[in-house]
Amino acid sequence: MAEAKQQQQQPQAATAAAASGVWKTVKPFANGGASGMLATCVIQPIDMVKVRIQLGEGSAASVTKKMLANEGISAFYKGLSAGLLRQATYTTARLGSFRVLTNKAVEANDGKPLPLVQKAGIGLTAGAIGACVGSPADLALIRMQADSTLPAAQSRNYKNAFHALYRIAADEGVLALWKGAGPTVVRAMSLNMGMLASYDQSVELFRDTLGAGEVTTVLGASAVSGLCASACSLPFDYVKTQIQKMQPDASGKYPYTGSLDCAMKTLKSGGPFKFYTGFPVYCVRIAPHAMMTWIFLNEIQKLEKRLGL
Repeated sequence: MAEAKQQQQQPQAATAAAASGVWKTVKPFANGGASGMLATCVIQPIDMVKVRIQLGEGSAASVTKKMLANEGISAFYKGLSAGLLRQATYTTARLGSFRVLTNKAVEANDGKPLPLVQKAGIGLTAGAIGACVGSPADLALIRMQADSTLPAAQSRNYKNAFHALYRIAADEGVLALWKGAGPTVVRAMSLNMGMLASYDQSVELFRDTLGAGEVTTVLGASAVSGLCASACSLPFDYVKTQIQKMQPDASGKYPYTGSLDCAMKTLKSGGPFKFYTGFPVYCVRIAPHAMMTWIFLNEIQKLEKRLGL
């Protein structure tokens, strides 16, 4: 009887171990995606204002006033489905891969903290992976946010993110889903180099060097992370937005042949500061999103620890 019971328990133990192994692999990705999606629900209105400023509709105050007067509160959440889809793909991939690669690198470094240069390299890699996975959702988000600024004849009238993806693929071909992927990847690499590497480095500074508590460490490190991400990525974000929202003229010609052409024409017409159009709003949007992503991630990890996951 005892032997039979032991034999019965062995497959159950093996199944439990396998499930635990799968969860351990999936967990960094699931946590990253969930924290990014929660942060996006809070940040979406600021992101909407930022895109309209970049599209040349005026200052933050005038854009906000115009949106409220003409379209109401719902205008600030236009494209939310695409924003959530973007986080479910892009942030799941970038935060998950960053944590996996960092853990492997720390293991190889005998458990010692990694130098900033190595963290930056891992951040660049994670950003590239995330951008490749999330580029279609990012394109849908930009198109949906820009749609309401177009004349009625040019409006694409996307119903939601999935409808936008379907229409883009049907009207322009499947590869069009990765239109602007080049600048998207470069922008994501620069943003994640700033955001991810600086966060881990700041955590070590606040916690280990300054002896700060958990709340101070998370808030301080995420604020530094958001500022670094903003400064590194806005020029690339500006070019990416211009490429993704461009439309052909009457003769079918696009205003830019690519991201480099867009960058050169922007530099020639507006100078280097043109790339920092909307920087205050961009910084206000990126920094809180980074902060809330890290805060939500920290809370999710604490919850999992309490539940024994």
